[in-house]
Amino acid sequence: MNKMTREAMTRDDVTEAVLRAKRTTGQTWEGIAEAIGMSPVWTHAVATGMGAMPKDKAETLAATLGLSDEAVVLLQESPSKDWNRDIPTDPCIYRLYEIAGVFGPSFKAIVHEEFGDGIMSAIDFDMQISRVEDPKGDRVKVEMTGKFLPYKAW
Repeated sequence: MNKMTREAMTRDDVTEAVLRAKRTTGQTWEGIAEAIGMSPVWTHAVATGMGAMPKDKAETLAATLGLSDEAVVLLQESPSKDWNRDIPTDPCIYRLYEIAGVFGPSFKAIVHEEFGDGIMSAIDFDMQISRVEDPKGDRVKVEMTGKFLPYKAW
């Protein structure tokens, strides 16, 4: 197929290209994130369509994974973040829903007690995932920080 008849690349195509390149090059999210100067969680989320990359990060990601100039442009576009809101069946992701369901009310109560009526931002936010060795079996440590946003009376 020549360039004149090729359909334009979509953001989903870029996600597929990123995942294919990661798989074929054998790179890790940690290594890719280090190459672009960001965290692995942010890098994965944005590289797979849940955020927009600044131009320099998109260019570095493309160079790291061998992506096209068109991918660089699409990586910079603001996404719709139209993620599936059904309860996931993947066990790893489902457990996050289970944690929110079981401990969400406790989280909310303690946040309100400590900060007042408001929410933790998922926009001004960061998350780190690490391994904690334990003789009973290694543990997954998740650290999240988000700016507190108070509800306003108007």
